[in-house]
Amino acid sequence: MSQETILIIDDEKEIRDLIGIYLNNEGYNVLKAADGLEGLQFLEENNVHLVVLDIMMPRLDGIQACLKIRESRNVPIIMLSAKSQDMDKIMGLTTGADDYVTKPFQPLELVARIKSQLRRYLRLNHMDGGQQPTTPQQMDVISIDDLLINVSTHEVTVEGKEIKLTPREFAILELLARNPGVVFSTEKIYERVWNEPFYESENTVMVHIRNLREKLEHNPRTPKYIKTVWGVGYKIEQ
Repeated sequence: MSQETILIIDDEKEIRDLIGIYLNNEGYNVLKAADGLEGLQFLEENNVHLVVLDIMMPRLDGIQACLKIRESRNVPIIMLSAKSQDMDKIMGLTTGADDYVTKPFQPLELVARIKSQLRRYLRLNHMDGGQQPTTPQQMDVISIDDLLINVSTHEVTVEGKEIKLTPREFAILELLARNPGVVFSTEKIYERVWNEPFYESENTVMVHIRNLREKLEHNPRTPKYIKTVWGVGYKIEQ
């Protein structure tokens, strides 16, 4: 049984309880907070592995809570919202969320996304309880000019300065850096990183690429590392 702790932050008790039931059945530890401020307090007091975060909440909404979480933590964040417009999704992803689920949602779909996020996060951060040995591939340090990517520790530096990335951003960067010169379409990036079929998800990938450039590049408009191949996709050149 899993022992990871998942924090649900939502002002609707019915939603918190519904998600909690499904996650408890999967063996996860579940914490529940009614707003962003209470959620931040839970994060300070507990070892949380993933956050399910509603956007529309009193006191401190999900956007502001996400920004606060990202100041010090790289745990996966899945946003929940009753809104489905692209701009709402982009806003959530821009603040550092890793995934976005629109209400009403199928609980089993949310659980599947949570599992996918946790697998990647735990692998990258070696929080699997020692059940799987570290392989030589996991110990890789990828070097591209002044960019260093330590896969085993999930650390990224540019010119010696540490860069904080979300799990999704790291996964995209690792994918491109492991395949220098190979052009990946937005569809391929989504399917490889999100581990699910691509469906109207181009904006999701573009937002993550933009966030990566803002963090890695001196001038994101003329990127040194992540290049755009117009009409095709993105690549990193060795």
